[in-house]
Amino acid sequence: MESLYAPWRETYVTNINAIKGCAFCHISKTNDNDEELGILYKDEYCFVVMNKYPYAPGHFMIIPHNHVENLEDLDSTIWLHMNKLAYSGVQLIKEVVNAQGVNIGINLGQAAGAGIAEHLHLHLVPRWSRDTNFMTSIANNRVYSSDFNRIYKQMKEKSSKYFV
Repeated sequence: MESLYAPWRETYVTNINAIKGCAFCHISKTNDNDEELGILYKDEYCFVVMNKYPYAPGHFMIIPHNHVENLEDLDSTIWLHMNKLAYSGVQLIKEVVNAQGVNIGINLGQAAGAGIAEHLHLHLVPRWSRDTNFMTSIANNRVYSSDFNRIYKQMKEKSSKYFV
């Protein structure tokens, strides 16, 4: 197999400057670093943050401030609020990245594929017709032709229109 050069993943792979404890709790408690952390929105129940290693350009997550692993342990008020944010988030994704569809999902537990299983989070992943290619299917790699910083800035700018 050929090697692909991906220096932007070095910190993730080597744990340089790793956050101690839960990464989502760290983001939840940080109030002065939205752009570096990719925060689109925060309120009393949840925050919305860009996925650091997205499945597609514009992929973000809705995360409760409460450190809860199991859906059944999440307060129903917060669960309903997350769904309201997801409703608005779909509109934001469609406007900013012109997505033709959106996958919404939660991986409950490590066995279900959760990367951070101990803190529940809801994914919104933009999709387009025919958005798979041989790189993902054969080489187990993804190629994006989008500038993630530009997408973040556009989403952040428009987020106040959708997240109220």
